[in-house]
Amino acid sequence: MTQHAPLSVRDLSAGYQRTLALDSVSVTVSPQTIHAIVGPNGSGKSTLLKASLGLLAGTTGSAKFFGEPLDKVRPRVAYMPQTADVDWDFPIVVNDVVLMGTYPKLGWMRRPGRKQRSLAKQAMEKVGLEKLGRRHISQLSGGQKQRVFVARLLAQEADLLLMDEPFAGIDKASEALIIDVLRAEVANGKTVIIVHHDLNNLASFCTHATLLSGGHVVESGDVKKVLAPQALTAAYGISSDLLGV
Repeated sequence: MTQHAPLSVRDLSAGYQRTLALDSVSVTVSPQTIHAIVGPNGSGKSTLLKASLGLLAGTTGSAKFFGEPLDKVRPRVAYMPQTADVDWDFPIVVNDVVLMGTYPKLGWMRRPGRKQRSLAKQAMEKVGLEKLGRRHISQLSGGQKQRVFVARLLAQEADLLLMDEPFAGIDKASEALIIDVLRAEVANGKTVIIVHHDLNNLASFCTHATLLSGGHVVESGDVKKVLAPQALTAAYGISSDLLGV
């Protein structure tokens, strides 16, 4: 049986108002990999995830998930957006946020049961939050807040995890823990796509990457190829030595 790519986009173009953020981008993500989307600010990294998921009006081109349109395989795909705009004063505790990850598979008007609570508990254990289930989200550190949303993502039991800047603004300990969790997910057959900024640690946990610049693909594939000096210079417009890679 042919194994389809978890995500394959072809000639994807998207933008905001009159600004084109992606211009005819084509990328294929291999299964059971951690695939990073990297590039300068404004290069289209987050836009690539959103456009692939059909979240941006006016998107053209195609995005296939496991060889199918998203609506046919939606339970197999989970998305973690950036958390910078979350209302952290909203009156909700950690356990309830993570439990929300089980809702997409519940069906209309069904309430979470024993299975869903067990999935939420397992997800919290994976990210080291099992003792903080009753804590209000406003009482968490930056790293703990990010781990809550990683746990919610894991509770969806999806085969493809799309994460927009999961390491933004968190401590090194939380970053290391999340990386270990993602490695374990890949070892269990999952595929992970992350938008990432830090080129210095990219090769330590990502096997593949796509380098964007100005809404175009500069390089895509094996992470070593993506981090080659000529590719980085083409994307960032400066010597790779100045990038510290």
